[in-house]
Amino acid sequence: MDEAAAVPDGPRSAAGRSRDGADGRVPSGDTSRIEDALTNPLVEAVRDLDGYGGLVYLRSRDRRSLVLAMVTGVPRSLLKSWWRVPVGGALPMAEAYRRDETLWLPDERATMVRFPHFTAGLPYSFGSAYQPVRAGGEAVGVLVVLRSAARPPMEAEAVDLALRPAERVMEERLDHLAAGRPGPDAATCRVEYDDEPIGVRLPTSAARPVRVGLIDWDLDSDRCSADDEALELLGIDRADYGGTITDVEARVSPDDLHELRESRYDALADGRVRSRHFRVRDESRGEGQTGYRPVELWGHLVHGGTGSAGILVAALVDAGGGLTAAEAAERLPDGLFSLDQDGRLTYANRRCEELLGSGREDLFGRYPWEVITWLRDPAYEDRYRAAMLSQEQVSFLVRHPDGNWLSFVLYPDVHGLTGRVHPTGPPPTGAEQGPEAGTATGPGLTAAAPPPGPVAAARAGALYHVVQMASVLTEAVTVQDVCRAVAEQLLPAFGARELALYTVRDGRMYLLWESGYPEGFLTPFEGVTLDTQLPGVHALTTRLPLFFESPEDLSVAYPGITLDRMNAWSFMPLIASGRSVGSCILGWDTPHRFTPDERSALTALSGLTAQAMERARLYDSESAVARGLQEGLLPHRLPAVEGLRTTGRYLPGTQGMAIGGDWYDVITTGRGVALVIGDVEGHSVGAAAVMGQLRSAVHAFAASERPPQEVITHTNRLLTELESDAFATCCYIELDPATGRALAVRAGHPPPLLRHPDGRAETLDLVGGVMLGVQPDSVYPVTALTLAPGSVLALYTDGLVERPGDDIETGIDAVRRRLSETPADSVEHLADRLVGTALRARERPDDVALLLTAYR
Repeated sequence: MDEAAAVPDGPRSAAGRSRDGADGRVPSGDTSRIEDALTNPLVEAVRDLDGYGGLVYLRSRDRRSLVLAMVTGVPRSLLKSWWRVPVGGALPMAEAYRRDETLWLPDERATMVRFPHFTAGLPYSFGSAYQPVRAGGEAVGVLVVLRSAARPPMEAEAVDLALRPAERVMEERLDHLAAGRPGPDAATCRVEYDDEPIGVRLPTSAARPVRVGLIDWDLDSDRCSADDEALELLGIDRADYGGTITDVEARVSPDDLHELRESRYDALADGRVRSRHFRVRDESRGEGQTGYRPVELWGHLVHGGTGSAGILVAALVDAGGGLTAAEAAERLPDGLFSLDQDGRLTYANRRCEELLGSGREDLFGRYPWEVITWLRDPAYEDRYRAAMLSQEQVSFLVRHPDGNWLSFVLYPDVHGLTGRVHPTGPPPTGAEQGPEAGTATGPGLTAAAPPPGPVAAARAGALYHVVQMASVLTEAVTVQDVCRAVAEQLLPAFGARELALYTVRDGRMYLLWESGYPEGFLTPFEGVTLDTQLPGVHALTTRLPLFFESPEDLSVAYPGITLDRMNAWSFMPLIASGRSVGSCILGWDTPHRFTPDERSALTALSGLTAQAMERARLYDSESAVARGLQEGLLPHRLPAVEGLRTTGRYLPGTQGMAIGGDWYDVITTGRGVALVIGDVEGHSVGAAAVMGQLRSAVHAFAASERPPQEVITHTNRLLTELESDAFATCCYIELDPATGRALAVRAGHPPPLLRHPDGRAETLDLVGGVMLGVQPDSVYPVTALTLAPGSVLALYTDGLVERPGDDIETGIDAVRRRLSETPADSVEHLADRLVGTALRARERPDDVALLLTAYR
């Protein structure tokens, strides 16, 4: 596990402690640990927004993911699928981070409309607000506050205003934290996280404290010494205390004196006193009113000298809180139980034991749906998830194996859940439709009848992994998209640290994608045949998943196999429509027990992966043919022209078939050289075909030594006659390399950029005409230019300068600055610099074409 970069040296555990044993705390006011920088502002943000839970995501080291660094008010286990999310994903936290702006989703309807993938993974009723977290003025993460959808609605402006104070404090503390980290980089570059989330409890409301007093009772002399707390519980002023057991008995209710006196015999007979209950007088109300306070005595006997009975060392406990409440709960006719925040049982009364048919000792500290077989349907666990994530009352009916019906009502808060269960009648006729019927929340009762026969032990959370993966894979187009989606979903969802995806080709296994493996570890396995004794191969050839819960298990099954640092593995076959596609290998860095529901979920996910992989391979094959067509239409090399250095770049868009109608060309003419760039609208084979026709036409007209205006005029007329319903833009500049004089014509195309010899760059204001193909008789004016030696001329298409949310002038100005700031010694380096941002972008809505010309 990687160390969190924003904490001191030493990796962190899930509890937020360093492995070197440090307790994670620092002096007040210091923010040298990540929880000290985030905890208070996170809790304050939840309070200010009247929420019930909060999260903080920070960017990962590789900047490709947002990692959940801190969570409060919500069980970490319910958010396992969201511990690490892709920055480019269609998720609310990723969008708030990318856009660096607040996002408010008041209820599940708003969430479903904007982020269906998110709703597929967390299909519950709640509102959520997302505020970018900054350090040094740049976004380094996202603050998330969860809010009950049943709360009074809030406007987006009010949400933004409520989150600002916490965001400012968080930025100040993260700046301080980053500034204290060693390293040469800017402080903001060191605010990153790659560990498990730190859990923080929200403050609890003030509770009545448990009061405990200590007494020493000499059983020989009946002398009794007591500390101040014990005397206060007994209602005795120290000045009036005589120091004997008689003084104590004077304060005890006459009805309970026997209990106190029996304590002596318990101590003499057993050496200890266990929970003797009695009441003491309480005059704290004044005005002559006397009440009684329940107390409880616990102790053990310390033997004195020879012949001495000994001294009872005891604790006097105020039983007015927990004990009284437990006794009251035991007398109720309904079953009562309590679950902690993660869903494990912490209390159940006797009636609950009777109704569920399971003892408290078997249930304590465990999930009820794991212990009680007839509650093992995921629909019942889903009701707990719905209650905790919506913070609303949830109710449902369950049919007991004996045929009787039980009503469950769940009352959640941020620290856990209290449940009530009682016998009830059967649901209305027609409601017994299986556990999926029990999916409504609210005070009403909804039936949930278990299906006939044994119920599979599938966890609701595991099912959501399958649903979410299916949702994400529907948008994965290429094989690389599928591999990336699988890596981003499977690794955080199941806590794995390594992933390898293999495909079968010509009877051999080839690596498609890997994550987390040591460098070079997988090299010996590349291209192995299908008869090789390897678990990944066997999983594919037998079409059965393989699970190994320790290195010893794997070594016994495959003697001599090379092992890495992992301690558990799953090898999943990828089978689509009966065809073997490949294998998926997951590795865990700690010994891992694969539960039945986890095995089922991994098997289902491998099937989804295989189907998506096969679909993507077909798409990639078709795209390769289309790209081959486009590459054949673009110039393979630019002609060498004395006095000029030219280079071009083309990047296809990432949407559709990844081909389009952008082109560039350098054409020698009788008067010099023609520099051309154009863009046919659309991203399809048709757009590429029209581009090929236009490029051929421009080339023919230019080679015939027609002046620039006529070249564009004739090309425009040709496009209108083609009746292709396509439009195009074009910029055509004819340059005389001997003099630097040029004539330029622009048809609806972005203006060129010119870098002067002194490094200054400007946007050329060329008079332009309409796009090609709009009007057959359009006139295109000509602009005269003169280039000085050392100048660089940049022609480009709009894909280089257009960005979602920004106007095109902003994009042009950004490219102009890069052109000015980059040395012009090499046009190749300069071209790479100008397209660098577009090349690194995971999504390019449009193609990018660039033609650079350096005039010597």
